[in-house]
Amino acid sequence: MKKLSIQSILLLPLMICSSLVFGQQQDLKEVSIKARKSAIKQEADRVSYDMQADPESKTSNLLEMLRKVPYVTVDANENIMLKGNSSYKILINGKPSSLMERDPKTILKSIPASTILRIEVYTTPPAKYDAEGLGGVINIITNKKLVDGYNGTVNLNTRFPGGPGVGASFSAKVGKFGISAFGGGNLNDNPQTTSGMQRTTTGASPSFLDQEGVNKSHGKNGYAGTELSYEIDSLNLISGNFNISGSNASGLSNQTTLLTGPGGVINGYHLQNNNSSGGNGFDAAVNYQLGFKNNKNKLLTFSYRYFKYNNNSAANITTANRVSYTFPDYNQENVTSASEQTVQLDFVEGFKRWTVEAGIKGIFRDNTSDFNYSAFVDSLNRFENDPVLSNQYNSKQNILAAYNTWGYNTDAFSVKAGLRIERTFTDADFVSTATVAHQRYLDILPSVAFNFPINKLSSINAGFSQRLKRPGLYKLNPFVDRSNPNFQSYGNPDLKQVEISDTRIGYSLSGKGNLNLGVFYDFGSGLDLPLSHYDPTTKITYTTYENNGDFKGFGNFININYPLTKQLSIGINSNIMIFSVTGQVDGTIKTVHLHTIGIYNTLGYTFDDSWRANVNVDINGKNPTGLQGFSSGVVNTGLSVNKQIIKNQLVFSAAVRNPFTKYRYAQTQTTSAGFTQTQTDQSYFRNFTFSLNYTFGKLKNAVQKTKRGINNDDGAR
Repeated sequence: MKKLSIQSILLLPLMICSSLVFGQQQDLKEVSIKARKSAIKQEADRVSYDMQADPESKTSNLLEMLRKVPYVTVDANENIMLKGNSSYKILINGKPSSLMERDPKTILKSIPASTILRIEVYTTPPAKYDAEGLGGVINIITNKKLVDGYNGTVNLNTRFPGGPGVGASFSAKVGKFGISAFGGGNLNDNPQTTSGMQRTTTGASPSFLDQEGVNKSHGKNGYAGTELSYEIDSLNLISGNFNISGSNASGLSNQTTLLTGPGGVINGYHLQNNNSSGGNGFDAAVNYQLGFKNNKNKLLTFSYRYFKYNNNSAANITTANRVSYTFPDYNQENVTSASEQTVQLDFVEGFKRWTVEAGIKGIFRDNTSDFNYSAFVDSLNRFENDPVLSNQYNSKQNILAAYNTWGYNTDAFSVKAGLRIERTFTDADFVSTATVAHQRYLDILPSVAFNFPINKLSSINAGFSQRLKRPGLYKLNPFVDRSNPNFQSYGNPDLKQVEISDTRIGYSLSGKGNLNLGVFYDFGSGLDLPLSHYDPTTKITYTTYENNGDFKGFGNFININYPLTKQLSIGINSNIMIFSVTGQVDGTIKTVHLHTIGIYNTLGYTFDDSWRANVNVDINGKNPTGLQGFSSGVVNTGLSVNKQIIKNQLVFSAAVRNPFTKYRYAQTQTTSAGFTQTQTDQSYFRNFTFSLNYTFGKLKNAVQKTKRGINNDDGAR
């Protein structure tokens, strides 16, 4: 069989589908006024997806709709990747938010897509954006620019299995005062499912570990955010925003473990884990914008933001049916918090075809973790804290930054180029072990983006940028998670930041159909990857993170939307990346060749002015988990219908996902010298969703807001 080249694999979806667009005559006379609104808009440094132009948004949550956004992949385990990278930054209305810092996956699943205006993906973020996020920036736009008046959207939904949910957005402007708000929440009931782990070890003391368990959980979460603005006069504008979120969950798992060797049973036990987790977060910001009489394109903005979140998790472990198992029952609790203050000054001036931007910023962070481990003492008949296995951790990080960006725009081309300088100071204090760590970095990061219109229907765009990733509290925190005694994980406080370079080129065509595609090349070193090793003495697999990966890879995205007939339309969103990672595993240098594949296909049919149906097939390939393993892929299918009860106001929607398969069995494999392990998790695959979406409003003049503000897209993930 002939082996496909990398280029053939990258272009395969395009070769299959591009004839839909290019097979039609590109004649302006063929463009109909009744043509569907394009959901995709390509610019020099970003691509936007219009949620309001997609009928499927009425029956889907925001996480599900991200599968249709160019450059974005939602893998089989609902993990988001941007350009094949798990490092990125999510903003709301151009600003960082506590909603996306604590648990973005849970929040995104609870937001009805109908309450979102559009999603912007910055593939080459300009220098005014902070450098954090190797893949780029995802910006969620929740509100519209309004005229005097008001409008809003309310969505009521329920999912089986799962639970009910509600989401809403509202905007209004009365005279000089404007407000935009959004919020919602849901309940999430996960019925009992199974899980398992098998591990085979070799060497002088070979063994086989088999774990089988059942799990169930229940959780709830809520979120709310608002933006306010007031025009003092034609030159002075003040605005602010406030966001708050909270969640909690409880779960119960039962697990049976049996470890055997050549001589028979080594040990075994039955474990019960009563666990809970929760937390809350909020952020608030104020911005003051000053205009100038002699130049309406000159603006000076001062911004301040405060942000904080708290997370807590607890596990109560009891064991029974012990066979040569001597470890005591125990409780573990971890309480973490992160706070941040930001001050920022921005200046922008436009003249003729030029735009100049400059700014300075200071970010001041404080992270803490308090982990307590208590073991049951038989002689005392109670749990006692173990100071050796407990840990307190504090870290402070200060970032000083400055940037300068120049933009030039003509009918023939546009360009935006800039330079950003960031100085990072990190100091960590491990209270329990009386040790400290200090890190200092200076980063000079360029970016440039071009757009070349070919004609009124098509254009070419290109860009280069350098981005970085600072390790977050989760990866730095040295607390050891012992909720599964045979598989323990902990953070690495010695992790350093990672820098990556990205070069891309794209093409956009709008006609009877729409085609957007891009190809990019990324490279970097010192990726902070998970690394697992097996200790034959304790018979435990330990997992932590290390700066242990040199990376390079090619990727592409292809997005096609085409009306086959007046009623029938097709959409394809493909994101593929092929790359290699080289690092040290078990004392030897190892190179692995990996790929990620995400292809979302949808077929929509409009029966009349009020009924519409969509069928979708979502293909996700294996997802690499580092140098040692991968998680399995999956094919999702779905059917949804929308019915307009009151035209342009009230819509009823229903959907079924994966109607032919009740459960999914997700596998994660890890292989290294001396051991191979496979984790299998069962989850409900088939689900049903019903929703009502109501839109209301009465409009007159546009809501003003500051054109600059805090954009801390450098918060570590």
